[in-house]
This record gives sequence, structure tokens and C-alpha cells, in this order.
Amino acid sequence: MEGCTHYLAMVLVQLIYAGSYILIKLSLQDGLNQIVFVVYRHVLGMVLIGPFAYVLERKQRPSLSFSAAANIFLLALLGPTIFMNLYCAGLAYTTATVGTALSNVIPALTFLMAVLLRMEKLKIRSARGQAKVAGTVFCICGSLIFTFWKGGHLLKGVEKPLINVYDAEKYIGKTKRVHENWIKGSALILISHSAWSAWLILQGVVSKVYPAPLSLTTIMCFFASLQSSFLALFLARNPSSWRLEWNVQLLTIVYFGVLNTALVYYLQAWCISHKGPVFAAMFTPLPVVIVAVFSAIAFAERLHLGSLIGALIIIVGLYCVLWGKRKDGLFAEHTEIEKVTVDDNKVVEIYMNEISVVNPVTKGET
Repeated sequence: MEGCTHYLAMVLVQLIYAGSYILIKLSLQDGLNQIVFVVYRHVLGMVLIGPFAYVLERKQRPSLSFSAAANIFLLALLGPTIFMNLYCAGLAYTTATVGTALSNVIPALTFLMAVLLRMEKLKIRSARGQAKVAGTVFCICGSLIFTFWKGGHLLKGVEKPLINVYDAEKYIGKTKRVHENWIKGSALILISHSAWSAWLILQGVVSKVYPAPLSLTTIMCFFASLQSSFLALFLARNPSSWRLEWNVQLLTIVYFGVLNTALVYYLQAWCISHKGPVFAAMFTPLPVVIVAVFSAIAFAERLHLGSLIGALIIIVGLYCVLWGKRKDGLFAEHTEIEKVTVDDNKVVEIYMNEISVVNPVTKGET
């Protein structure tokens, strides 16, 4: 049972992600302002994580210099602010299935940025290097197919939605005013994922300068709240959009604040510390299947042939990149072991040479 704990934890993480994709789509259709959502979510996350960061990282937390604060501010701008606002804007024009499937391009985009910034070594003549390049190309091509080619209807789902959280007339009115635009929505989501990939790259740099993950997350949530609040001065000035009621909008904010910001962060950090980042990334395609099946059954969403083909290509590309990264890790471990062995042999050789020099003198004296 102990060996299955990490697998169960990562499955739980992906189930939480799948639920978040569905909830945010429902809330946006119900009238939730995306900027208000980003502000409330990160305020709640800051309140939840802050006490743990203060108590658990009191001794290891470094002083916050101006340079570190500026980097964390940029980190908050790329991730929570730009990513979340663009993602919500794109999701308003498309479906939760599209938003979930396109998230699989993040590993490839992150790898491509790391190579361009020379943070990732790429040996194109090796099998692992070719796998990473091919996987990156597959992910990009798959995302383009998913975005621009809808194809025929593969699965219609059910005739009548099993879950309908809105008043019918109100929902139909909104559907007429906001038509689905897959290309526009998918393009916004892809741009948001590019910002998220840049956030991942910058986070690797900032975490070395400020090695206190809970405190880092708390400060980042604080900056994200300020940034989105500034945007709200221009884009969300209607006081009614800030009023919360007991509905799906409040559920979404609490869900994201408690689960996505607090629980998921801890579970991912715990699994990565024991199994490594490749293990955690291997579960990324799981929400695609969960959201697609759930949306087709519960909300009568139509799955398109082009969407299925694009999603499959993205998943194949994702696993090619992960396979190459895994081989890189094994090669690095093997190289380190050989280096240690060579160093140990040199120490033994020097020690034996010293003995061979000292022994004749000792024998002579005897």
C-alpha cells in the first residue's frame, strides 16, 4: 500500500484539476468576472498558506531583498495574473475539454524555452535528444490541429444535459450573446500556457534565490492579488460583480483557493520530493479524459474528430518529451556514479603509492 500512495496522490491532484476546469467554465457562463475570481482566489490562498509559511519556515526563510521581491513580482505577473486572466478569457469562448487538452503543451513549451535560454542541454544526435525535439514538435502540431480543425462530430454525448445549474432562459440568453469561438478561445489559452511555461522557467531561478516555497507562494499570491485588483479598477468597476452569493461562483472560488492553491501544492511538492518531477508530469494527460467524458455525459458537449486527433498527438508528444527527460536523468546519474568511481580509484591509487614508498623504508629500518 505504501508504494501506491504516490500514485493515489497524483491521481487525486489530477481529479482536482479536472474539477477546477469544469467549475471555472460553469462559473464564467454563470457571470463570474474573471478578474474578480483571480483576486478572491489568491487572497484566499494567501490567507490559508500564510500561517503555515510563518510557522514552518521561520528559520529557513531568507530576508526579502529588493531583487528577490522584484523577481517574485514578475513571477506573480506571469503566472497567476497573466495566465489565469487569459485562460479564463479563452475558456469563455470554448469548452472545458479544450482548455484541459491544450494544457498538455506546457511541458513542451517549457522545454523549448529552456533550450533557447540554454538552461536545458540538448544533444540532438542522441536518442533522448531526438525524442525531446520530436515530442516538442508533436505537441505544437497537436495543439494547432486541436485549435484549427474541428472535423466531424465524433460523439454527441447525451441529448439532454444531466446537470443544469442555470435557469434555462438565462442560460440561453447568455449563449446567444456569447457564441463559442474555438479559434479565438484556443489561441488565448495557448498564449496563457506560454506565460505559464515562462513562469515555470522563472520559478526555477527564483526558488534558488528564495528557497522557502511556502513563503514564496504566499508573497506571490499577495502580488497577484494587487495586480489583478489594479486591473479591476478598469475592467471590473461594477460593485455587483464583487458580491458573492451561495452559488456555483462562490463554490469555484473556495474550490480554487483551498484545493488548487493549498492542497494540490502540498501533494505535488511531496510527490516530486520522493519520485521526481517526471513522475508528477506523467499524470498530466489524465484530466483530458476525465473532463471530456464527464462533459459529454453531464453537459452534452460534442467531441470532434479533430479534437480527438489533436489531443492524441499532444499526448504522444508529451510522453516523448518525458521519455527523453527521464533518459537524461538516468544518464546524469550514470555519469555521476562513474565520476565518483574514478575519483575513488584515484584516491586508492594515491594511497597505495604512498604505502609502496613508505614500506621499503620501514623494512629497511627493521
